[in-house]
Amino acid sequence: MPLPETVRVKLSPENAGYVSLAPVVTRDMPLGELIELMLGVAGKSAERIAELLRAGALVHGATRFRWQGFPAEPAELAGLLAAFPDPEPSRPFSAARCVRAVLSGGGRRLEISREAGERRRWLRRASFWEALLSLAAEAPVEYREYCYQERADCYRLRLTPAAAEGLRRQAGLLRYSALEQRVRGARFEQVDFYVRRA
Repeated sequence: MPLPETVRVKLSPENAGYVSLAPVVTRDMPLGELIELMLGVAGKSAERIAELLRAGALVHGATRFRWQGFPAEPAELAGLLAAFPDPEPSRPFSAARCVRAVLSGGGRRLEISREAGERRRWLRRASFWEALLSLAAEAPVEYREYCYQERADCYRLRLTPAAAEGLRRQAGLLRYSALEQRVRGARFEQVDFYVRRA
């Protein structure tokens, strides 16, 4: 039996409680779009994608997706999966295409979008985003993976204690004071950069 072009999917919020008054929305979703959501959970494994399609359920972010499960042979899925990008460890880091940075360490995680990082304070010539990217230009950045949820390649920069301290000092460049306080108050050990492909 050929794979369907669209799948009728019920979308509902994934609440912590067992009772929710939020409405359930039903929509016809192209199979490729549903599979793209699964890639963030299962990677590019035809076997794992086939299991999810058969199970008829997926939680993505704050949303639960449910549908009538159906069988799919891994061989059938191979053609569909070929349309999605593969990891490319030899792909060079491109600061110009970087859309997001995630600072982490000591049990903390802080996401900074390019837009938020580039916003300058009044009368400041530099931005925090420029400070982040200058670190990536000065130290080795290692390729980690292709992140299907972000639709971007992920690169990691491990911070030396001096580089981490420098970032805390540069936090004053951030336009948003809450974000500035979070950068100043944490001991970050690494930065993950998400870079979109052309």
